[in-house]
Amino acid sequence: MAEEEKKAAKKPAKEVVGKILKVILGMVLVVLGIWGIYLWRVDVLTIIKGAVGVVFLLAGIICFAIAKE
Repeated sequence: MAEEEKKAAKKPAKEVVGKILKVILGMVLVVLGIWGIYLWRVDVLTIIKGAVGVVFLLAGIICFAIAKE
């Protein structure tokens, strides 16, 4: 049992490097997303305001579908 735990705990370097690269890429993409929202905040707010009606429409359709059952 102890040997199995040692094997499970010991990961190949390739897997560790791959996971680190994915985390770094994720962090870079999050920062770019935040930066983009900051730069185009007026446009983002316009999109959000425009989407409110569609969200209410879909919520109403879902409510009708649930009530029908």
